[in-house]
Amino acid sequence: MKSTLKQLVLKPQDFLVALKIAVNNDRTFLLAILADELCMAVSAVHGCVVRCEQARLISRASGEIRPINTSILEFAIHGVRYAFPPVQGPLTRGVATTTAGPSLVEYFDQAKAMPHVWPDALGTAYGPALLPLHTSVPEASRLDQKLFDALTLIDAVRAGAARERELAIPLLRERLA
Repeated sequence: MKSTLKQLVLKPQDFLVALKIAVNNDRTFLLAILADELCMAVSAVHGCVVRCEQARLISRASGEIRPINTSILEFAIHGVRYAFPPVQGPLTRGVATTTAGPSLVEYFDQAKAMPHVWPDALGTAYGPALLPLHTSVPEASRLDQKLFDALTLIDAVRAGAARERELAIPLLRERLA
């Protein structure tokens, strides 16, 4: 007899939605607002919210979409780099991430190395490509500096060496407290 149960599979954009809600915890989000600010379709955001709720990254028990920050932080620190491993590419123009992000830039000498960049025609940096969690990340990051900061820290955890991860994790803890 064939089971009708299906295993939950998180997508990278699901974590993007959860992170957006978590870093903007002081706001109330509707699906249409999330879709607009993340440059995604409403139906795609709805699917993300459903999967995030099943994975216990967010809750809608109160009637509002609320983050479960402890779960999001745990996944950010221990799961993201394994579930969504970094995909690196050739040198390109884009938006600087990892060590060139807002929170880590002061810790690293930017003159000695090119930063990872999310490929983007409107970007102002040049370096090795690092595919973002979703194609809308560069544009969504321009609309939300808190999200941009958190995503660059996530990329430091995903793609960074030990030192980058050690610096990024406490900063993520602060952002998701």
